[in-house]
Amino acid sequence: MSVQERKERERADRERLIVATARELAEQQGWDAVTTRRLAERIEYSQPVLYSHFRGKREIIGAVALQGATEMAVALRAAASAADHPRARVSALARAYLDFAARNPAVYDAMFQLDGGLAFAEEDTPEPLKEGFAALLDNLSDAAGDGVHPGLFTEVFWAALHGLATLTRAGRLPPGDAERRTELLVDRLAML
Repeated sequence: MSVQERKERERADRERLIVATARELAEQQGWDAVTTRRLAERIEYSQPVLYSHFRGKREIIGAVALQGATEMAVALRAAASAADHPRARVSALARAYLDFAARNPAVYDAMFQLDGGLAFAEEDTPEPLKEGFAALLDNLSDAAGDGVHPGLFTEVFWAALHGLATLTRAGRLPPGDAERRTELLVDRLAML
């Protein structure tokens, strides 16, 4: 291994450590607790080293969001592949999405609530975000119904899931009806 390859590997390892530490801190104490000073202390590198990887908290949030989008896409595809018929696939997607949001609140916030400097639904949308949407689109196309564009259906379904995830977490919806809400969403939107 050349010196250059070793340096690149070490740099990538440091970057992964920064992102993992930011994510862990955010999940434990919220995003307000994630500062470059605290991150530098936790990873035992100086703040200038942190800034050599990320220009600030916004880029760190973006990196966590991209990591989360990749993980969510994997979870969605796994849930869909385990279903044995179209309606079960839609229901499994909804549950996997809501479960991911509930299990990873800080990551979910990085993906959809906070400004990580990421473009959505544009030419320069990063691939992990496109893949997250594609994991839904690829598995919801059949559920759109006649005359409904699959992409538009997926956007509406995603928006409904996001609303359920966000309102549930904020305590704005009674927790006892979560399962019934998911089934109602699937029943009303999926034309199967």
